[in-house]
Amino acid sequence: MEKKSYLMDDAIYDARTLGKPKILVLGLQHMFAMFGATVLVPLLTGLSVSTTLLFAGLGTLLFHLISKRKVPAFLGSSFAFLAGYAAIAPNGEKELLPYACFGVAVAGLMYLVLAALFKAYGANKVMKFFPPVVTGPIIIAIGLNLSQSAVENCSTNWGIAVVAIFIVIVCNIWGKGMIKIVPILLGVVGSYLVAAVTGQIDFSPVAEAPWFGFPIDWSRTVFSIFSGGVINPSLIITAVITIVPISFATMMEHIGDISAISSTVGKNFIKDPGLHRTLTGDGLATAVAALFGAPANTTYGENTGVLTLTKVFDPLVIRVAALLAILFSFCPKFAAVIEVMPGATIGGISLVLYGMISAVGVRNIVETRVDFSRGRNVIIAALILVLSIGINYSAQGALLWNIGNASISFTGLATGSLVGIVLNAILPGKDYQFEEDEPNATGVNLEIAQGKSLTEEMQEKK
Repeated sequence: MEKKSYLMDDAIYDARTLGKPKILVLGLQHMFAMFGATVLVPLLTGLSVSTTLLFAGLGTLLFHLISKRKVPAFLGSSFAFLAGYAAIAPNGEKELLPYACFGVAVAGLMYLVLAALFKAYGANKVMKFFPPVVTGPIIIAIGLNLSQSAVENCSTNWGIAVVAIFIVIVCNIWGKGMIKIVPILLGVVGSYLVAAVTGQIDFSPVAEAPWFGFPIDWSRTVFSIFSGGVINPSLIITAVITIVPISFATMMEHIGDISAISSTVGKNFIKDPGLHRTLTGDGLATAVAALFGAPANTTYGENTGVLTLTKVFDPLVIRVAALLAILFSFCPKFAAVIEVMPGATIGGISLVLYGMISAVGVRNIVETRVDFSRGRNVIIAALILVLSIGINYSAQGALLWNIGNASISFTGLATGSLVGIVLNAILPGKDYQFEEDEPNATGVNLEIAQGKSLTEEMQEKK
């Protein structure tokens, strides 16, 4: 058997000599690293926590299978699609969420289209249509469009919300080691405990929940739309038009995350196993998860931080974390503990998170040195931002098109994204170059940023 090792700086870890107990502990650490952010998405959208954990684990295993078991990435819930869920089911309506999930499933299939284009034409030609001048403003708009819901949740109890915000800031700025990598989880736990001690949580649902249960509720799946006998075609079309454009930003997020993992591990995963494989794995994981009522998946920055901290790059450890997530998904009592979380805790965390999403969009533009002295770049960014935000906060909240008997709505984010992509394609002066050997130029990460930026890492490597 060939000896397999993972190298960073001068530390070499032989995968065969880690031992089962250590692999289990490291896998548990990776599960907790993704946990706080992953379960926050179903809490914000109304999706099932148990289903989310199940398909985070299954999606990760599917990704590893398709990427030839080479990339040590964990797939957790994507925050980028929160705006899409909010547009279709603003209050987490159970009957509307399957339509939103249908839109997310179609968005996942867009990954396969991009993967095929990468395979056929190469990265440089394809990435010209998705430069930072387009993806950066889209990411900024995603965060700003969600800001209202964060403030409304905080307003239920600003004291509890401030506790969550304070813990996240302290851990993210001054934390060391693992504390710096899981600020969301610590913020949730700290604020939750304060709310519990002060008697602001009703734990009766936890007492009533069984210890074991099946994590999929058929009524929450996309299949329930077609099995109930009453289908809303307009809402299906609206969900697709609204949510699919978000995938343009999340696909760039995927490329940035794979670049970061490549930089951390010291192997170019952009070339081997290749973006066509990693995009396919991420896209299929997202599509399958959405069909069964779970959030979209994305490669997680938190787990890349754990890789940097432990210097153990064996993908087997990530697969152990995936199996643990699947195991926890079969415990409804565990999910109930999460679901009784106060709205103010969710508001405090999301206030930071949504702001950070927009800030990451700004960082994307700054680090890639988008030239705003050029008129084409100013026009593209301006129209994306104004359309995305202006339409969202207009009286109707969307552009309504009547096509035959169907009424289709284009959300601000969908309109802004499509206009930006089309303008970038037709206006002269495209100068963005994507290099496979140094693919960090589009570094996008919709998680809370940890440590050094991708640009700084690449400069140090030089």
